[in-house]
Amino acid sequence: MTIRPDLEHANAVFVTERLLVGGDLDQRDDHLAGRQLDELVAAGLTHVIDARVEADDREFVERHAPGVTYLWHGMDDAGQRVPPAWFEAGVAWVLEALEDPDAVVLTHCHMGINRGPSLGYAVLLAQGVDPVDAIAAIRAVRPISAVAYAEDALRWHHHRSSASSSERRRDRARLRAWRQENPLDVLRIIAQQRRAGA
Repeated sequence: MTIRPDLEHANAVFVTERLLVGGDLDQRDDHLAGRQLDELVAAGLTHVIDARVEADDREFVERHAPGVTYLWHGMDDAGQRVPPAWFEAGVAWVLEALEDPDAVVLTHCHMGINRGPSLGYAVLLAQGVDPVDAIAAIRAVRPISAVAYAEDALRWHHHRSSASSSERRRDRARLRAWRQENPLDVLRIIAQQRRAGA
């Protein structure tokens, strides 16, 4: 599988040829936000699912890129346990979009650290990607991705796929081991992102 090249202006990366994860459009400069959106559309973007509870870019996207389908699917990013219904609704929407062979979907939040990558992770699980391979693929292309809600996504995936108890235990242990081997200083990353956006 060939992953598309890095984007210059947009705060997003391709995890697969048809799935991007990342952060939001620039919130202070509409001109820059427009350039970011133009770049995403030029790269093939057709659908956006916005995981932020604190903002909604629907009007901007509809005005600037009317061919892009937008879903606001916000949730908080407070370290809470994410209910299965949030993953179920978001992933179902993405998978339906991807039934079109020309569709390219972006799952994003504010900084692209937790919510957007976690939803992207759930999409990969639903597509049959191994749980550790999925989180490693996201981190490989977006090193700031903590994917904090991966465990909740995995719990949702196990339930929907009727995974056995032994498979559930094995996957949880493998994900836990991967995190221990690939630690991330999220507080430092958030501070860096805030400074960069200031």
